[in-house]
Amino acid sequence: MTRGRRRSAWNYLFLAPYLSIFLVFLVIPLLFGLWISFQEYELARKAGDVPQFIGLRNYNDALHDDYFWKALWVTTKFVIFSVPITIISALLISVGIESIRGKREQAYRVAIFLPTMITISVAGILWRWFYNSEFGVFNAILPVKVPWLLTPNWAMTSTIIMTLWWTVGGPVVILLAGLKQIPEAYYEAASIDGAVGWRKFFFVTLPLLRNVLLFVTVISVIGAWQIFGQPFIMTAGGPERGTLVLVLYIYAQAFNNFHMGYGAAMSWLLFLIIVVFSVIQFRVMRER
Repeated sequence: MTRGRRRSAWNYLFLAPYLSIFLVFLVIPLLFGLWISFQEYELARKAGDVPQFIGLRNYNDALHDDYFWKALWVTTKFVIFSVPITIISALLISVGIESIRGKREQAYRVAIFLPTMITISVAGILWRWFYNSEFGVFNAILPVKVPWLLTPNWAMTSTIIMTLWWTVGGPVVILLAGLKQIPEAYYEAASIDGAVGWRKFFFVTLPLLRNVLLFVTVISVIGAWQIFGQPFIMTAGGPERGTLVLVLYIYAQAFNNFHMGYGAAMSWLLFLIIVVFSVIQFRVMRER
C-alpha cells in the first residue's frame, strides 16, 4: 500500500465514528421517514396489522388540509419577521462588540452568547413566566397590562422576541469572527479616501462580510422554518391557533393523533420548502 493510500485509510478510520453516528441517527431515519410517508402508517394500529402502501395520498391530503396551510402561513409569518430582526440585531451587536477592546469585549461576547446555551425547555418556561399577564415580570414593570400570550398577534410577537433573545448569540459570534478577518488596511484606505463612520460600514464592512452574512442568513432561515419548542412550551399553538407552526402541527398529527405516515409526508413537504428557500437565497445573494 502506498503512502497516500495509507494516509487516506487513516483519514477514513478517524472519520468512521462520526460517519456511523451520521448514518444511524440522520440518514437512516430520513429514509425511513420517506418510506412511511407513502404508507398508511398508524402508531395505534392493532397487533398484526401491516402498514398499507398508499402512494401519494398522504401528500395529497396535506395539500388539501386547511390546518396544514394555516400552520404553513403562521410559520411563514414567523420566518418573515424573525429572520430580518435577528440578522440586523446580530450585525449591529457584533459591530458594537468588535469596536470594544480588552476584557469588556470578552464579557459582552459571553453575555450575548450565554442564552443560546440554555435548553429550550428552560428558556420557554422562563419566558412564559415573564409573559404571564397576572404576575409576570414584564407586566410588573410596564405601566400597562399587555396580553403577551392571550391574543394571536401578541402571542406571535412574544414568540419572536423570545426567539431573538434565545438565538441571536449564535449569529453574533459568527459575524464577529467574520469581522475579525477583515484586514485593517481596508479601513485605512477608506479613511484616506474620505470615508468615515457609516460610510465605512456600508462600503467596506458589508461587502467584505457578504459570505458570512449569507451563511448566517441561510442557517437562520432554516432554523426559523423548523421552530417548535417556543410555541410548544409557551402557547401550545394558541391562542386561536395563532402560533400553530408547521412542525407543531406535524408533531400533533404524528404523536397525538398517531398518523405517523401523514406526519412524515408533511415533514418532507417542509423539507422541500426549506431547500427551495435556501437555493433562492444562495442565488440571490451570490448575484448581488
